[in-house]
Amino acid sequence: QVQLVESGGGLVQAGGSLRLSCTASGATASNYAMGWFRQAPGKEREFVAAISWRGGNLYYPNGVKGRFTISRDNAKNTVYLQMNNLKPEDTGIYTCVADPWGPTLAAGSPEIWGQGTQVTVSS
Repeated sequence: QVQLVESGGGLVQAGGSLRLSCTASGATASNYAMGWFRQAPGKEREFVAAISWRGGNLYYPNGVKGRFTISRDNAKNTVYLQMNNLKPEDTGIYTCVADPWGPTLAAGSPEIWGQGTQVTVSS
């Protein structure tokens, strides 16, 4: 089974940038679509980004499109989320996810979840 470990969260001022990393382990890790969800206290969990297993298809909701970029390096078993022009409303726990199918992941039903990393954006 694929296991996911995130890193790169922290505190940043509004307008700043962060890059999250997710390292995957497992014999079939490179065959999974991967992505990110986030959740703030008192709010619903929401989809942030996804990437197909070859990296050719990217998925973003309108709220982050143009500011966030997802990428993957299968040689390093790592997925990245580059977040630019961060806003206070981007604050939350960001969790790396994996699923055999990208559309299923983006719809909110990923098969595998990481432990999460905190992102805090100050005004």
